[in-house]
Parts: sequence; C-alpha cells; structure tokens
Amino acid sequence: MRQATGDHGPEPDFVWVVLPTYNERDNLESIVAAIRAHLPSASVLVVDDNSPDGTGNIADKLAAADSHVTVLHRTAKEGLWPAYRAGIEQALGAGAEIILQMDADWSHDPAVLPELVDTVRSGYDLAIGSRYIRGGATQDWPFSRRFISRGGNVFAKLVLGLPYSDVTSGYRAWRADFLRAMDLSSIAATGYVCMIEMAYRAHQLRAKVRQIPITFLDRRAGASKMSGHIFVEAMTHVLKLRLSALVGRR
Repeated sequence: MRQATGDHGPEPDFVWVVLPTYNERDNLESIVAAIRAHLPSASVLVVDDNSPDGTGNIADKLAAADSHVTVLHRTAKEGLWPAYRAGIEQALGAGAEIILQMDADWSHDPAVLPELVDTVRSGYDLAIGSRYIRGGATQDWPFSRRFISRGGNVFAKLVLGLPYSDVTSGYRAWRADFLRAMDLSSIAATGYVCMIEMAYRAHQLRAKVRQIPITFLDRRAGASKMSGHIFVEAMTHVLKLRLSALVGRR
C-alpha cells in the first residue's frame, strides 16, 4: 500500500526530481530547499520507505508548505530500485518530460541540476553525473573507498561492455520518453546495483548519453548505507546480467 501526499500535478516545464529517502531527517529540508533554489519550477518527489526517524513527517510538512513538493509514502524498506521505480512511474504518470535521480544526503551537489536538465533538453536521452571523467572528483574519501568504487566501475564496464566512466553514479537526468521505452519492470536489481543495470539497459537501447563531471561529497549528516555486502551483491548481479546476455544469444 502506498500513499501520496501533496499531489499537485506536473509543473510548467515538466521536470521532476525523484528523491528516495530512508532516515534522512537531518538532510531532507536543506536538500529540498537547495533543489528548489536551483530548479525553481521543477517538482520534487520524495519517496520515503517508512523511515523510523520521522523523515516522512518532515517530507509531509515540506509538501504542505510548497506546492512543488510531493511525497510518496511506502510501507516498507524494499531497496533502492523499488523506491526509484515507484517514484519514476508516478512522475511518468504525471506527464514528466525529464526525470532526475539523486541522493538526499548532499553527496550530489544540487548546483549541477540545471546542467543535467539542459543536457537532456539539448537532445540527450541520459545525462550522467560522473566522478571519473576530467573535472570530476571524490572528496575526502579514504583509499579503501576509492579503490572499491573505481574497481567496481572498471569491473562492471569490462564485464558488460559499457562505455561510460561512472556506471555506479546515482546522479542522473533522463528523457522521460526513453524511460517509458526501457521497460522498468525488466530491471531485476533491488539495491544500489540498479544504477549499473539502468546504465546497461540504456546502452542496450543505444541511448544518446553525455557525462557531466561532478564532485562527489560525503553525506552531511546521518550514517552511510554503503557496505561490503552491497559491493558483493553488485558484482554478483553484474555477472548475472552478463550470463543472461550470453544465454540470450544462443
């Protein structure tokens, strides 16, 4: 069972920012304000997975005070992709033309939002905020985290034959019609690896993609949700995608 609050319909330029949350009460108000400042006419859709810290209540207050903010309440934490899929489908149903994905913890700088939107408006199907092209960076990361992130990207790119520098980036803008053609129900991932699978599906559909350099920041508040289990899950899923592709060619 899902419940949406503050359902005001699409905004004039039909840009939607889908913002999944779980225990982000200390970040939500400021990140939504920053999104609104950089994209004043966009709709912000907060997709909350029944956060026990009260994030959903804060989101409702933001929606009550701002007609550009909508909240989708989900009854359980099922993983990043189910939350994103629910939010993307709501935005598509409301007539979105451009849909953005980003984290709610300030690891993605809202100042980059206009460039991502303008890239899609100029004719691209997908704009990816990349840490690993010229001008991109990760800030204040220990060597171990840099190694895992870089290694995971190289592994996924080689196994799946992807041409993008940062296939795990969660900072993206999509042309909505391209997402409609992607068949979101075909994405089998549930966690963070959904970013790799979405990039893989886009490549299979010959998406026109541009990468935008970003500086990835550490979250401002709260605990990171990344873990060694997520890394192992991602690598396993990448191998499954490759195996599925090989079997499908027979």
